[in-house]
Order: sequence, then structure tokens, then C-alpha cells
Amino acid sequence: MGPMNIVGGHVALDLVNTVEPRVPGGTDGVDHLDTPDDLARWASRVAMLDGDEAERVRRAWADADGGASALAAALEIREAAYTVLLTQLGAVEDVGTALDVLVRHWRRAMGRSTLSLEPVEDTGDRLRVGVDPELLVPDRLAHATVTLLRTLDPRQLKACPLTEGGCGWLFLDRSRNGSRRWCSMEDCGARAKARRLTDRRRGARAARPASS
Repeated sequence: MGPMNIVGGHVALDLVNTVEPRVPGGTDGVDHLDTPDDLARWASRVAMLDGDEAERVRRAWADADGGASALAAALEIREAAYTVLLTQLGAVEDVGTALDVLVRHWRRAMGRSTLSLEPVEDTGDRLRVGVDPELLVPDRLAHATVTLLRTLDPRQLKACPLTEGGCGWLFLDRSRNGSRRWCSMEDCGARAKARRLTDRRRGARAARPASS
């Protein structure tokens, strides 16, 4: 399977979109985060980890239990985030325990975090939030998800339309007139356009009178 598209507009949405297609209540989608290595590669791809951090994480996850625990926490955050975001879309009414799950992970992440100055070549120092490498990815995901939910403009949140052949992925529509419909026009949008064209051609052929 090739690399998945990154189209959410926020890392928390990109996390939700690691299941394809995304169907509320569905369990048949392809999960792109099947192993700790998948999670590490994805975290690097969405710039959650720099090169040094990615190496530290991989070393910490060399212990199978450490990697499995980090993956389980990340997936728990992902599914809780999806449930809460669906309420913003009116797709579900009850968040159940999803908010409690997010709060629990967020509180633990904040409790483990430290703040330090790190020298950066030619640019002076920068502040870095530090955590145990084994927990670095799920802790950052918890923080990013809570930040998104605190700052989200619900009018910008959309789902790629499943009923029209889309994938159900969530994204932020930051277009000037709020008219974006697809997670990616080059992907789901293009496939939907091709299907409509095929359907029109089939309809035209069916409506054509038979030759005598």
C-alpha cells in the first residue's frame, strides 16, 4: 500500500484519517496504523517528530511492550477524537466516554511534560516540550487533539461525502467561500467526477433508440 494522503489540515484530523474509509460506527476500513513502526513513520511524515526524535522513539519502542503501549494509546486517542468531532458534524449526539478518554490522556501528557531551552544552530535557543521517548507520540497527539477541539471553528469542519463516493475523512475547509467538498479534489473528487461522467454516458446509451 502506498503512502496515504495527508489532507486534514491539522495533525489531529490526520490522525483520525488513518482509517480508510472512515465510516461512523464502521469497522471495515483499512487501518494505516497497524504496528508501532506504522505509527512512527506516520508521526515523522506529519512533522510530529524530527529526525532525532524519531530515532529516539524507535529505540524506546524496540521493546515490544513499549511500542505496543504507545500504539494502543494513540489509537484510543484517535477513536475518542473521531467520536467527539462527529458531534460537531451532527453525525452523533452522544460522545459517551470519548471526552473522558481525551481528558485522561491529556492530563497524563501534561503531567509528564517538561519545558527546556534547546540550542538551535544560527538561530539561538528554542523552547522544547520534553517527555519520555516511549510516550512522546501519544502525549503529543493528546495535546494536539485537545488544542484542536478548543480552537475549532465548527463551520470549517467537513467530512468527505461517503454518499457521493468519498472516503469519510475529516478536514478543515479554509477556502474563502467555504465550498470545499472533498478531502482531495485530485483523489476522491476526481473519482467522483469520473463516476458521474460514466453514469451520464450509460444513461445516454440507455436512452438512445435501438437501431432498426
